[in-house]
Amino acid sequence: MGRLVEIIKADWTPPPGVHACVTTRSGGVSHPPFDHLNLATHVEDDPVAVAENRARLCVSLALPSEPMWLNQVHGVAVADERSATSCSGDCATADAAYTDQPGVVLSVLTADCLSVTFASLDGIELAVAHAGWRGLAAGVLESTLARFRASPESIQAWIGPAIGPESFEVGEEVRSAFMAVLPEAQTAFVPTGEAGKYLADLPALARQRLRRAGLKRISGGNLCTVRSPDLFYSYRRDGGRTGRMATLIWRDAH
Repeated sequence: MGRLVEIIKADWTPPPGVHACVTTRSGGVSHPPFDHLNLATHVEDDPVAVAENRARLCVSLALPSEPMWLNQVHGVAVADERSATSCSGDCATADAAYTDQPGVVLSVLTADCLSVTFASLDGIELAVAHAGWRGLAAGVLESTLARFRASPESIQAWIGPAIGPESFEVGEEVRSAFMAVLPEAQTAFVPTGEAGKYLADLPALARQRLRRAGLKRISGGNLCTVRSPDLFYSYRRDGGRTGRMATLIWRDAH
């Protein structure tokens, strides 16, 4: 099976039996530009290599089941084990996943977009969301939280690696999309000096949305994909042809 895959654990105190992490580039068999642990089937990598990488992931982390791989479209739909049967290919079309069942492994794939994991403090309800700027502005985090029975005060969130505020240049349309919902979003945009161009802080925008939804326990958001080429894939840094990391969350099956 080769060397173990390398992961970064979520920077939070998880409920008993709950595990959350993001993979890195290390531990897989894909060749450049997907080297090494690409977990996405839609990026023109060798399907045999992706299947091997996914198998290594399951073995290395001793996952209780195959992850729910989503077909992500920068939307706000939330899947669960009833709408996406675990499979070796990409399952339901959604950008977030939720479960209240043990042994179900939720996942999203990223390479600059945010990933956000959620857990109720009792560890029963879990979720993970994929949030590029479009999904974040459209409300994917709010849609994910709407699936929880737990109150916002009883949910914790961890923001995974994403393009950092020094690297994410956007236009006025992005700034306007966020400010239309939350005027204080303007604090997450710094003018670059070029007309209509800003540096956007995606993690800060996510924190604003989560706080507005009532969450008090929010961690992470300090790992930049662009500036860590040895650790992370980056769609923008790598010219659009690159692999994907997986952010995973699950509860022990027993």
